[in-house]
Amino acid sequence: MKTPLPISRRRARSRVPTEVAKPRTGRRSRSAPNEALHPAVSPSIEALWAERPLVALLLRTLRIPARDREDLLQTVLLGAWEAIRACRYRPGPLRHPRDALRAWLHGVVWRQVSHYRESAYVRRAILCGALPALARQAHVEIEGGLLARAALREVAALAVGHREVLLAAAGPLSLVAWARARDMNPNSAASRLRCARRALADRLASPRPPFGEVAAR
Repeated sequence: MKTPLPISRRRARSRVPTEVAKPRTGRRSRSAPNEALHPAVSPSIEALWAERPLVALLLRTLRIPARDREDLLQTVLLGAWEAIRACRYRPGPLRHPRDALRAWLHGVVWRQVSHYRESAYVRRAILCGALPALARQAHVEIEGGLLARAALREVAALAVGHREVLLAAAGPLSLVAWARARDMNPNSAASRLRCARRALADRLASPRPPFGEVAAR
């Protein structure tokens, strides 16, 4: 039987595989221009508010229900204004100001609509921890909540004097106590309350389209 010959240290070292660094064959892809390098731009609130018809049209195109369209429109505009104030609006300097703002608002609308569709309210999901609280509460219809919200908007659109006397009549104090606290004749306060209620009734009786509907048509 043949015995294997001893291998010298030099030959053993030559058999040890060595890692060879492979050269890079592909080129590094050029990244898109970083918008963070552009200077921050602060358009006026009037310029942002003028794009309200565009936002309303996008929400209608994305099939947002009419009952939630107004709230989502306000959420989009408020989020865009907060981003502008935080210097996160950095359009390219070569683009037209309005075109850049409208393109940026497209992205804001897409993000807000995505958050809206993933919310528990839209998915009609009820959290487990909220079940005991819901059992102790009275049933509230969505239509009634929308009507109450519309009525509050009409109250906010009234004159300051009308709003004050309407809130005083709905408050814990009596109208007489409210008038005396302001050195006002209670009869004058009652007359103001009648005028305020008449003005509110006139506004509620006149049909008004939802917020943003007229501009989007």
